[in-house]
Amino acid sequence: METIYGKTQGLKAHQLKQLERLYRSRLPQDSLTTPELAQRLAVVSAELKDSVCIYLNRRGQVIRVAIGTPNQTKIPPLELPRYGSDRLSGIRCICASPDALPPNPTDLTAMLMQRLDALVILPVNERGYTERGYLAHLLPATETELPEQQDAWRVSSPMTLDTLSKQDFLELVEGLEEEFSRNFAGRSTDDNQDRVVLVGLMAQKEKSDSMPFTMIELGQLVESAGGKVLDALWQKRERPHPQTVLGEGKVLELAIAAQTKGANLVVFDRELTASQTRNIERMIGLRVSDRTEVILDIFAQRAQSSEGKLQVELAQLEYRLPRLAGHGQALSRLGGGIGTRGPGETKLETDRRVIQKRITFLQQQVNRLQEQRSRIRQKRVDQEVPTVAIVGYTNAGKSTLLNALTKADVYAADKLFATLDPTTRRLSLADDQSQMHTVLLTDTVGFIHELPDSLVDAFRATLEEVSEADVLVHLVDASHSAWEDQLKAVEKILKDMPIAVGPILLVFNKIDAVTDPQAILEKYPEAIAISALKRQGFEQMSKALLKQIEYAIGKL
Repeated sequence: METIYGKTQGLKAHQLKQLERLYRSRLPQDSLTTPELAQRLAVVSAELKDSVCIYLNRRGQVIRVAIGTPNQTKIPPLELPRYGSDRLSGIRCICASPDALPPNPTDLTAMLMQRLDALVILPVNERGYTERGYLAHLLPATETELPEQQDAWRVSSPMTLDTLSKQDFLELVEGLEEEFSRNFAGRSTDDNQDRVVLVGLMAQKEKSDSMPFTMIELGQLVESAGGKVLDALWQKRERPHPQTVLGEGKVLELAIAAQTKGANLVVFDRELTASQTRNIERMIGLRVSDRTEVILDIFAQRAQSSEGKLQVELAQLEYRLPRLAGHGQALSRLGGGIGTRGPGETKLETDRRVIQKRITFLQQQVNRLQEQRSRIRQKRVDQEVPTVAIVGYTNAGKSTLLNALTKADVYAADKLFATLDPTTRRLSLADDQSQMHTVLLTDTVGFIHELPDSLVDAFRATLEEVSEADVLVHLVDASHSAWEDQLKAVEKILKDMPIAVGPILLVFNKIDAVTDPQAILEKYPEAIAISALKRQGFEQMSKALLKQIEYAIGKL
C-alpha cells in the first residue's frame, strides 16, 4: 500500500484507491505533464473538494501523493535528495486545486525551499475539469541582487493543457541548472565556510530604520567564527513570536533571502529555545543557530589552555542539554528477556544522562580550578603585591594594552574574542617622586552585551580574577560607533557580579582614531584617554592607576 500524505482523515476507501493509483502514473522524461494526467488529478481534486499534489522525479515517476496545497504538502528537508546551490532538487510538483487563482507566495516559497524543478498549478472547475494551468520555476539571482520575490521565481500566464504538455521539461531544467551553475561559479564561495543570513528583532518603538548595533555586532561575531555574512534581515515587533520569533510573512521573506543568496546557515541575534529552532528550521529548510551558539563556537576556537578548554566544554554542554531533541521510537533501545521488551530507554534519555554526568564532572573540575586560582591569589595577598585587572568589551584593546605596558607577547588581533585565557604580568609604575612600585596586571576575557548565562557559569573561575582584583581598568574603545552602549553593557556585568568589585579606572582607548576626543572627556571628566597601539597617555594613566591602588589598599 502506497502512502498518502497530507489531510487524509475522513477519506473513503474508493477515494484512497484513486489516490493510490496515481503512484502508477508515468510521464515521458521530457514532458512536464500530459492532458490525461492533468484530468485525472482534476477529477480526484473535485471529488475531495481539496487540492491534490503529486511529486515526480526526472524519470517521470510519481514519488509522492498528498492532499493539500504545495505549501501544506512540501517534502521535509531531511527527505529531499542532496543537491548543491548550483542544482535543483530533481523533483517537480503538479497540483490540481479547486481554487482558480495562480500560485500564491506561500506555495512559491515552498517551491523555493525545496528547490523544485518546477511547480504546475491546475485550476479545477465545479465540473471536475481543468482547461489550463500555470507554470512556475526558480530564477538564479546574482550576488548583488536583493532577495525579492520577483527575483526568486517566474510564474507564467495561464497556459492551455496542450501548451503545457508540449513544454520540453528537460530543456527547461537543463537551461535553469546551467544558469544556476554559472551564477554559482561566479561567487567566491568556500564550501567549508558557513554562508550566513543574519536575523534580528527591533523594538516597535525604535524609530531608526538603519541596521541596529546588535546586528552589526552579530555579523562581526559570525566573521570571527569563520562564517561569511551574505545578508541581514530584521523586523520590528512588540514581542517575539513564541513559535518562530518573527511573524509568518517575515519567515517567508527569510526563506526567500536564504535560498536566493545560497546560504546554508541562519543566525538569530537572540537566544532561541529548542522548539523555536526546530520550527524555523522546518519552515525554511536550513540550519538555524543563535548568537549564544556563535559565541560558544568562537570560544571553542580560541581556547588554548587546558583550563580554557575545560570551561568552554562545560558552557557548550550546559547550552545543549535543554536543546536535545529526540527522534521518537526510531532511536529507542530495545531490551531482551521477559519484562524488558518494548520501546525501553530512548536514545534521548541516554544522551541526557551521559551529558549530565559529563557536566557534573566538569563542574567539579571548574571548582578545583577556582580553588587553585584562589590559592594563587592568596599568595599574592601575602606578598602584598597589588593586583589590577583590565576589563572591557571584547576587541577594546585589552591584550594590546597589556603587551604595551609589560612587554608581554599575548596574541592580539582586531577581532572579537581574539584572546580567551587570562594572562598576568608584572608591571612597574613610577610615582611623582620617581619611586617604583610593582603591581600584577591581568588581561581578562572580553565582555559582550547579554553575556550568555552558560558562559558566566562556566567561566566563574576566570571571572573571579575580576572580582578579586584590587583595582579594575575599564578599557573602552572610543573609536567604536556604539562605545556608550558597550560601556553600559560592561558596567551592568560588573554590577551583577556575585562579589562587589574594587575601584574602577575608566580608560578610553584608540583615542587617536577619534575626531573629537575632548567631547568624550567632558562627558567623563575622571576618565583617561590613551592609545595602546601608539603608546600615548601612558604616563597620565600610570599616575591615575597608582592613586586608585592607594585608595583601594590604603598604601603603596
